[in-house]
Amino acid sequence: MKQTAFISTTIPYVNARPHLGHAFEFAQTDAYARHMAAMGMDVYVLSGSDENSLKNVLAAEKEGIPVLELVDRNVVHFENLARDLDLGLSRFIRTAVDRDHIDGAIEIWKRIAASGDIYTKDYEGLYCVGCEQFYSPAELVDGKCPEHLVEPELVSETNYFFRLSRYQDQLLAALESGSLKVVPDTRRNEVVSFIRAGLDDISISRSMSRARGWGIEVPGDPRQVMYVWIDALTNYVNALGWTRDDPNYERYWTGADRRVHVVGKGVTRFHAVYWPAMLLSAGLPLPTEIMVHGYITASGMKLSKSLGNAVDPVDLVQRYGTPAVRYFLLAELSPFIDGDFSEERLVARYNGDLANGLGNLVSRATSMTERYREGVVPANAAPGPLEESLHAQLLTSERDSITAMRGYDHREALARIWDLVRRANAYVDERSPWHLAKKDDPESAAALDTTLHNLVGVVRQLGRLLVPFLPESAATMLGFLDTTVDTVPTAENWLDGLEGAKVTKSPALFPRFEVAPV
Repeated sequence: MKQTAFISTTIPYVNARPHLGHAFEFAQTDAYARHMAAMGMDVYVLSGSDENSLKNVLAAEKEGIPVLELVDRNVVHFENLARDLDLGLSRFIRTAVDRDHIDGAIEIWKRIAASGDIYTKDYEGLYCVGCEQFYSPAELVDGKCPEHLVEPELVSETNYFFRLSRYQDQLLAALESGSLKVVPDTRRNEVVSFIRAGLDDISISRSMSRARGWGIEVPGDPRQVMYVWIDALTNYVNALGWTRDDPNYERYWTGADRRVHVVGKGVTRFHAVYWPAMLLSAGLPLPTEIMVHGYITASGMKLSKSLGNAVDPVDLVQRYGTPAVRYFLLAELSPFIDGDFSEERLVARYNGDLANGLGNLVSRATSMTERYREGVVPANAAPGPLEESLHAQLLTSERDSITAMRGYDHREALARIWDLVRRANAYVDERSPWHLAKKDDPESAAALDTTLHNLVGVVRQLGRLLVPFLPESAATMLGFLDTTVDTVPTAENWLDGLEGAKVTKSPALFPRFEVAPV
C-alpha cells in the first residue's frame, strides 16, 4: 500500500486580490506535493480562503457591500490563481460557507472546552487588525506592528481564553523529539526559544459587536465569535470531513505518514505553537512537519496588500506564462529566507535557463531526430565515454535533486537538474551531430544514431524530473516524444524502450522575451 501524505498552504485573507507572496506559497506547496507523488506517495493537497476575519469586514464596510458578497467575489481571484499556476489541489476550502469547516471548528472548540482548557477573562491588549493578532509592547517596532508598520489599537473586552500554558512541556517534547519538525532549523530554534520563555494563555474569542456580527459563533454564547485564527487553523482537519467520519480523515491525517503545513514566517507561532496545542487539547494527531518560508520583497520591503506594493501574479502569468512565473519562484527564490523580486530578474532567469537552456535542448533533440532520422529514434549503436558521462550526470542530478526536495529546497533541486541541462547541451556540442550527418561512412552513421538516441533519452528523463516544478512544460516535452510521465523509465534504465519511438519537432517551447512586456 502506498504511503500517504497531507500537505497544505495557509489560507489567505480575501479582503483584496492575491499578491505574489501568495503565488510563491502556492507554487512551493504544489512542487512539494508533486515531488511526494513522484516518490510514490498518495498525496492530499489543501488550500482555501480565510473569510471570517475583521479585515474582510472592514473591506466590505469600505465598499458599502455585505461581507459575504465581498468574500464571494474575492475568493474567485485566489481560485483562479491556483488554476493559473497549475496547482493540483484536492480541495479548496472556504471558512465562511463550507459546512465541513464550520462544523469542525465548533466540534474542536467543544473538545477543548471538555478538556477544561477554556475560561473567560477580562482582557486589554494591543491588536493589529492586519495581522489579526495581539502584540506585547516589546514586540512592536517604534510602537508599530512589525509586519504592517501601523500602530495597533488598544482593545479591552471580556473574552474566552485557551490554556496554552498547560501544553508547554508537551510542545517542547514534540519539537525536541522530532515528532513535530519545523524547517529550517533557524525557525525551529525560534519556536523552541519562544516556548521555553514561558507560554501565556491566549484569547480565542472576540465580542460579536467588535466582529460586526461576522464569524463562527462560540458554542453556547451568541455574544462572542471565535477569534479568526482559532477558527481558521482548524480548516486543515475540517477539510478532510472528520466530523462526518469521511475516510479521507483517517487516510490523510490520523493514518498519514506525513502531515505537512507550508507557512510564511509571520505565522510560524500560530502553526507551530497554538495549533499543535489545540490539537493536543482536542485529542487529535499533530502535524509532522511545518515548513516555514520567507517573504518576497521589493527593494527589501515585504510585498503586502496593506503596504501597497503588491505585485499581481495573475498579471505576470498573463504576460509571461505559467512556466516562467513558476520557474522564477522556485528556481530564483530561496525557500527559507526573503528574496527580492523584479521583472528584470524574472526575464533574465527565464531567457537564460528556459529559453536558452532547456528550450534549446528540446529543440535540438527533436528537430535533429526529425531531420536526420525522419522522426524515429535510432539505435544506441556505439555508446562510449561521452554517453557514460551523460548518464552519470543524470544519476547525480536525480539523486541530488531528491535530496534537496527532502529538505524542502526547491531552488537547490532545480539547480542540480540544470546541471543535467547544461551537460546535455554540452554533449550535443561535443558530438556535433550536424558534422556527423555530412559524412558518408558507417562509423559516422552509428555515432549519429547514438547521439540522437541519448539526446532524446536525456530529454525524456528531464521531462520526468521536471514534473514537480513545471508540470505543464514537462507534459508538453514528453508529448513531443510521444510518451507520458507514467511510461518514462527510471534513471538507471533511462534508455529502455527508446529505439523506434516517434519524435515530433518541437516549436519554440520557451520563446525568448527580449524586453519585459508591458
